[in-house]
Amino acid sequence: MTSGKRSNTKKILIIEDEPNIRELVLYNLKTGGYEGIAAEDGIAGITMVQREKPDLILLDIMLPGKTGYEICRELREEGNETPIIMLTAKTEESDKVTGLECGADDYISKPFGIRELMARIKAVLRRYEVTSEAGGARDTVIAADDIVMNVERHEVLVAGRPVELTLREFELLRYLIENRGRVFSREQLLHNVWGINYAGETRTVDVHIRHLRQKLADGDNEEKYIQTIRGKGYKVR
Repeated sequence: MTSGKRSNTKKILIIEDEPNIRELVLYNLKTGGYEGIAAEDGIAGITMVQREKPDLILLDIMLPGKTGYEICRELREEGNETPIIMLTAKTEESDKVTGLECGADDYISKPFGIRELMARIKAVLRRYEVTSEAGGARDTVIAADDIVMNVERHEVLVAGRPVELTLREFELLRYLIENRGRVFSREQLLHNVWGINYAGETRTVDVHIRHLRQKLADGDNEEKYIQTIRGKGYKVR
């Protein structure tokens, strides 16, 4: 009975070198019904991700051994799609965008309130659960132009060429293709793809659109598939 109960408990890894923050978050994870585990530097953090296979990672940016940016980029390049929330003392927009460009799903700036952090954790986990559950519920294959998406298998082909997308990139592209021809503002995409309670900035959408264009175009015209409608937003032909 005990092992069955644990299987339903979400495991959250915090990679943070400040002991006070680490212990405070671990305590609140436990009281919030999560299994909290921790690493205090980047090298140990990567090892724990590989060994423990957490459901979500809270990742500090300024770490000894490897920075949060390096860890995030390394995991995404390996195909690891575990949701990541960046913890950062940096408040410059460029620093936040760098985290998103590395593949982070969300970020929260220090000092942060525990209630806000727990709400972010819940929202990100819920988005990933909904995505997983809905994976096989819609049409298995959808297409636009020469883009073919197998939703159930999480595969994308562009003119027969396989393209590797992160989970968020995949969901964004799927939403645009399922509603091809319609123009969506950044706010609408945040609402419909990231989730109604998502507290991020609209720049998040621009970052993901840019990544999608680069991957889909493979060096050709980056607006071939996803068009910018000036003053309104984005659409797929």
